[in-house]
Amino acid sequence: MSDAEKGAIDTFFEEIDPIVFAFGALLTLGVIGAFFVSPDTVESGIESLNNQMLGAFNWALLLIVFLIVVFLLFLIVGPWGSIRLGDESPEYSFLSFFAMLYSAGFAAGVVFWGPTEALFYYDSPSPLFGGVEGGTAEAMPIAIQQTLFHWALPQLAVFTIMGIAIGYFAYNYESVPLRVSSALTPILGKENLDGPAAKIIDILAVFATIGGVATSLGFIGSQFVTGLDYQWGISMGNIGILAVVTMMTLLFTTSMVLGVDKGIRRLSNFNMVAFVLLMFATFVVGPTLFLVLIGTQALGGMLSDFVSMSLFTGAGPMGAGDPAATEWMNAWTVFYWAWALSWSPFAGLFIARISKGRTVREVAFTGIIATSAATIPWFTFVGGTAVWAEHNGIADFGAVISGEAGAEVSGFILFEALRFTMDLSAIGLGTYSLPVGGVLVYVFLLLVTTFFITSADSSTLAVSMMTTGGKARPSNINRIFWGVVLGMTAAILMILGGTGSANTLQQAAIITGTPFAFVCFAAMLALIKDFGSSYGRVLLQDETVLIGSSRTSDAESPPTGPGGPVESDDD
Repeated sequence: MSDAEKGAIDTFFEEIDPIVFAFGALLTLGVIGAFFVSPDTVESGIESLNNQMLGAFNWALLLIVFLIVVFLLFLIVGPWGSIRLGDESPEYSFLSFFAMLYSAGFAAGVVFWGPTEALFYYDSPSPLFGGVEGGTAEAMPIAIQQTLFHWALPQLAVFTIMGIAIGYFAYNYESVPLRVSSALTPILGKENLDGPAAKIIDILAVFATIGGVATSLGFIGSQFVTGLDYQWGISMGNIGILAVVTMMTLLFTTSMVLGVDKGIRRLSNFNMVAFVLLMFATFVVGPTLFLVLIGTQALGGMLSDFVSMSLFTGAGPMGAGDPAATEWMNAWTVFYWAWALSWSPFAGLFIARISKGRTVREVAFTGIIATSAATIPWFTFVGGTAVWAEHNGIADFGAVISGEAGAEVSGFILFEALRFTMDLSAIGLGTYSLPVGGVLVYVFLLLVTTFFITSADSSTLAVSMMTTGGKARPSNINRIFWGVVLGMTAAILMILGGTGSANTLQQAAIITGTPFAFVCFAAMLALIKDFGSSYGRVLLQDETVLIGSSRTSDAESPPTGPGGPVESDDD
């Protein structure tokens, strides 16, 4: 063994937090091993716990996520927004910062669900809009509205609140490491960040990140494999799936080892260019005027119904003995919030890593407003075109809606059906139709691949940081270890997807994500507490008595006026 190799191994063992690393690795590998030993037992146990947690805490997830959105909007417009994360200049340009935040956050899910999700709401609208019948013209704007609600402000909010909390306490306090438990510094106490409670939070963060991200990467990977089969008839067995994921793992591990500057930043910038090109190509080739109209109406509906959509629990129908509305809400809104919360440790840590030197307002604005500005057109143009094509018989998504085909095939059905038509009959040249769908399919596959890589390498970097006690630049050995673990988990999910095990680990991600609703809420309270004490309260004056009288008794009252109490002249 060369001195360089020995030095790298020594660095690896010196930097890791042995408790967090060991428990995080053992929990993750233990769950994977349990699926091979007895998948049915593990699956039924996790499903039962998942149902119990959804039944007990669905209302809490809805309320907490809504309050976090309100708080972030306040940070954007309020006086606390000028607080800076650290005292240095920002490391990256705003566009690179935005591209990394978006690509690393949840863009892989945006690409996966873009052509698909609105189709399900078109077929079965939210019970909140009880008078709308599925499969009708009235259901089309409601479907886009519901999709925009799920993928705009709320999901992004849980990532952003963790990023601000971790970054603020790590960069503005001395000797506070860059790790998930640091978000609760005022609550745990600075001296207890190496204590049992902080370790439990960091271990759970590792497990939640591996479970949530690997499930998402399994979906995105299955979309790539399905595309090869659907478009070119290349059927992938288990060995083929392992080969594809191994190739992607090598790519994202290479990107990760290159670091944030050379790897993640450059690939994220490329992602956004390809993302915007595909989005606007769909807008031009698709029903352009219809998309403008339905997007405007859906956006207006989302804004006007935002509070009711955020807090809808289906309690009314349940009180009448019909739990279908609550089941719909659990299956969609609560599921999305819980899944996003399982991503919040990784996304928050990565956001904190790239946000040093920026103000709270910049991070909050980029996290929920700028990213929503990119997400809303995507779901409007791509999802709206899919709903329009299904409604008018231009493309057949019936197998996807009924569940006979997987959701991952929707993008290929959509883009294959698109044609660019030019009507030149006014000048005597007739009408020309160009089948541009084949080109868009290639771009879509490329986008799926690159978003897989950026999501994987940024999440691997975050897990590496979690297991080193907050080191901003973990060793290559640490990164490669977690990269391989993440790639293996994603491959296993894809292989076992047919048996329901993928759904089981997705439920496990929800189980670990649900406790992070309370971690995110506590992080918000920690920020309020510290901002109020350090930068001045906003709603209440500094000296405020919440209970009892603030007036002293007559005997203890200080004299009024320059020489004591003022006497009355009425004697």
